[in-house]
Amino acid sequence: MTGFTRWVLRHKLIVALFWVGMTVIGMITVSRSTAALSKQFSEPGREGYETNQTILRTYGTGGRIPPALLVVALPDGTTVDSPGIPDQLTGAFARITAAVPGARVASYPSTGDRAFVSADGRTTFALVDPPISPAGFEDGSRGLHAIEGATRDVRIAGAPVHVSGTLALSSGGAGGGVSVLTESLVGGLGALVILAFVFGSFLAIVPMLMAVATIMGTFLIVWGITTVTAVSFIVEFLIALIGLGVAIDYSLLVVVRWREERAAGRENEDAVRCAMGTAGMAVVHSGSTVAVGLLSLIVLPVPFLRSVGFGGMLIPLVSVVAAITLLPVLLATVGPWLDWPRTRRPSGTSRSWMGWARMVVRHRWIAVGAALLILGALLVPAFLLNPGDPQADSLAQAGDARQGLTALERAGIGAGVLTPIEVLVKGAEADAVAARLARISGVRTAIAPAGAAWRRADTALITVLPTVDANSSAGRDILDRVRTAAHAGPERARIGGRVAESADFVSAVYGNFSLMVALVACITFLLLVRAFRSLLLPLKAVLLNFLSVGGAWGILVLVWQRGYGSKLIWGIDATGAITIWVPVMAFAFLFGLSMDYEVFILARMREEYDRTGSTDEAIVEGIGRTGRLVTCAALILTLAFVSLASAPVTDIKVFATGLAAGILLDATVIRALLVPALVSLMGRWNWWLPTLPARLLRVSPSSLVREPHHASPGTASSEL
Repeated sequence: MTGFTRWVLRHKLIVALFWVGMTVIGMITVSRSTAALSKQFSEPGREGYETNQTILRTYGTGGRIPPALLVVALPDGTTVDSPGIPDQLTGAFARITAAVPGARVASYPSTGDRAFVSADGRTTFALVDPPISPAGFEDGSRGLHAIEGATRDVRIAGAPVHVSGTLALSSGGAGGGVSVLTESLVGGLGALVILAFVFGSFLAIVPMLMAVATIMGTFLIVWGITTVTAVSFIVEFLIALIGLGVAIDYSLLVVVRWREERAAGRENEDAVRCAMGTAGMAVVHSGSTVAVGLLSLIVLPVPFLRSVGFGGMLIPLVSVVAAITLLPVLLATVGPWLDWPRTRRPSGTSRSWMGWARMVVRHRWIAVGAALLILGALLVPAFLLNPGDPQADSLAQAGDARQGLTALERAGIGAGVLTPIEVLVKGAEADAVAARLARISGVRTAIAPAGAAWRRADTALITVLPTVDANSSAGRDILDRVRTAAHAGPERARIGGRVAESADFVSAVYGNFSLMVALVACITFLLLVRAFRSLLLPLKAVLLNFLSVGGAWGILVLVWQRGYGSKLIWGIDATGAITIWVPVMAFAFLFGLSMDYEVFILARMREEYDRTGSTDEAIVEGIGRTGRLVTCAALILTLAFVSLASAPVTDIKVFATGLAAGILLDATVIRALLVPALVSLMGRWNWWLPTLPARLLRVSPSSLVREPHHASPGTASSEL
């Protein structure tokens, strides 16, 4: 690294012009970059996805886009059979057909099925599937707006027609939200405040400049990748917000070390080279582990997650490249001028963190017990994690869509009709299959209307309405029974609809999750063995990261799935499930991001151990020099995720909650408490690397030497 830094410093102008060009071009083209991102979610080879694609091609409606529901709650004394009401209902639903040509409508007037009516006859609903192209989401929103416009002034016996459904509930009551740019600005302003506190000088600007260059450069590269393959729109959020945090973290580590070297009396460029030889190497190792965590997504058989893995991998890699090229140039040129007025000591040592480290080492068994108790309390709910789509009750809490859902629940119909199951069969067999499916326990009705909207190209559509929300555990049991019954018959019926595709997604992703975990663990272990020259430290780091991610999952379950925090903070009811892609994405990001702090701390401990030969002295000095750094870095990332949680979409709020909670948990319970306590307990075994693995990894071995029989003031001896 020192040799590479010398080359960079000899070519300052070339490096500076390269990054200025990347940043400027990235800013100019960022709107094109985001517009090129894909919103497609495909699951090739899965029954739900393939059936939905066939439904869309054949009928132009339905598939993975759930229907809108028109809900009418008639006043007291009036039922659907009252004089004039059937004609009013028929006219209202015909108005929808006229306003949304090509829509597929099923209701009590069109089918005569009393399942569309409540037991008291006062509440009824209709299913409306607007025309959808393969693009999906945008068309669904346009169709929904057309339906809302057509029903706005309609009254049935004086009662309004509420437009509900999962799509309406997902977009209703959320407001306009804020853009990714605004979220990044909020996170950046918070980061600037923290950096000003850390440095006490204008050096706080340097990490922000690095973040801008990294984010714009990454967007530019992603735009180039979109010309070759599809990249998910989720990458847009990750580049802007995780890129902000990671770029600042890496810059923070290097700049703090540079100040230490200058305070020790080194000339400026010499201080830059020394900082890059130590902190710069830690950045390279850290960025590699983050990239590995994200790249592990490629083993999952879901194209959009694979694209997130490729796109997300660029964030730490570009951050690392910027940190080892642009940052040395900035420090070697304008760094000393910006290091003013120096209201804080540049040594980087924190007395409070050294005192904390001494206390942890002195009471290491208590520290381990306390940390494991906290993590255990969070791991218990993690085992109850239920990946799936959020239940209807957790979506919009106000607005017309919510009023419609409330009317269905009060009438005893429930939310199950919002999540229908679609069955594709041969046209001649539709009635027989529908009759068989209607008799399944948990099914409210199964309809197979005649007409071109339901029967085309020698096929027919059957809509199965469950009695409970299909995104609940009971609802998935109903889906399983419907699938079993449909596949058992000679008709070769195929199951589609949003809930079927979601269930297939869960099976595809979490059925291969163990492979992803094994891949990430093995590669990370090897990288860290080389970085720390140790076998035990990397093993401990990997295991603790699993505990950290498990704790974050437990927080997700408590806050969102059970609703203990979502209602209090956002006014959103318990989701009953965690959005299907969130747990696996949270694992990929948290595993890598949490390892940042592990690398920052242990790299400094390793350095101090090589200097002193004492584990406890290495712990106290390592924590004293990195504790404040890690805390500030965690706060910066947390601010980025908190700003992400301001997005109007519940799924993004859930994802941001998991990331923010995981980072805070890792920086406090894991790194500040459990890591130093375990390192102290393991003593000299932490630093052992036998000759054979050292030779294979091309690093120097580390022998198992006895430590000196002394300890730092207030610490216990770690001699084993």
